Amino acid sequence: MSKKHQDHQNMGEALNAFIQKNKLQKGMDRVQVRDAWANLMGNGVNNYTTSVELQRNTLFVSLSSSVLREELSHGKSKIITMLNEELGKELIKKMVLR
Repeated sequence: MSKKHQDHQNMGEALNAFIQKNKLQKGMDRVQVRDAWANLMGNGVNNYTTSVELQRNTLFVSLSSSVLREELSHGKSKIITMLNEELGKELIKKMVLR
């Protein structure tokens, strides 16, 4: 008969341990930032968003509409705050709209 381990982890803890052990957090952060952008901005902005990339602590967002780019540039600090709240940690310090 096999012995059962008393050290049980739930799925979330096991995934977090795997991510930390394999140094995958930066990649996970990049994916989570894209998802947070899509959730917060909605379909109207997402239709004009061509790419969302996190490099270090700067978020680079490429938009196909110059009018939308100008409009969003007025609320950069609010957008950064909202994204960081959605992510649950302060990943983004600066945002560049292209």
